[in-house]
Amino acid sequence: MRVLILGGSTEASRLAWALAGHSTIYAILSLAGRTAEPALAPIPTRVGGFGGVEGLAAYLDRERIAAVVDATHPFAARMSAHAVAACKLRDVPLAAFSRPPWRPGPADRWILVADIPAAVQHLAALAPGDVFLTTGRLDLQAFSAAPLHRYLIRTIDPPPTEDCPPVAQIMLSRGPFPLADEIALMRNHGVTLLVTKNSGGDASAAKLEAARRLSVPVLMVERPSLPARLELDTLDAVLAWIETHRALP
Repeated sequence: MRVLILGGSTEASRLAWALAGHSTIYAILSLAGRTAEPALAPIPTRVGGFGGVEGLAAYLDRERIAAVVDATHPFAARMSAHAVAACKLRDVPLAAFSRPPWRPGPADRWILVADIPAAVQHLAALAPGDVFLTTGRLDLQAFSAAPLHRYLIRTIDPPPTEDCPPVAQIMLSRGPFPLADEIALMRNHGVTLLVTKNSGGDASAAKLEAARRLSVPVLMVERPSLPARLELDTLDAVLAWIETHRALP
């Protein structure tokens, strides 16, 4: 059985390791290529886009893919939508391995916004402050429309200088991030607002706990809406789903 894992997340890496060396399941990991040095995978890996829905459908045919697991980042809406459409075209089973979103607790000071433009609009209406920006390298350019703030920007890869707001300090780092380090970071930089996406998961959740303990407000970008699909949130559930389809004639 040949399984395509649409990756780029911690969940994709966990699934790849779980299937590595499997005697009857041949798994292929697909990465978008947006990270210069992705974490090493133990299974064959392809990098780059497919060329839209038709390109992905053709790939499923060419590689004789029997099942697809969408384990992309929760905000990779276009890729997820393409996966739903392509699998429907080729009648290939699809499941999403998705992490639950974060939920605010009683002590949290969250401000929910629908998307990045809404986050920028909110920032533009605030008095100047020290903003900890963790929405990712690809969204940076939008924040130039709120130039009065001082930005501490954390990304995995260095962004182009022209994409950054006028006053910005870049921190290159890959999670997970210990809670003590996140608290110290916010204190040392005098952070007055944390801006992040509701990615969920444990790798970067410590920043939310740090904000909670320091009473720092969080501008939280909510997840995009996606087409209906089977959603699984544990590795065991995904492996069981794959086994079910492996057993089919």
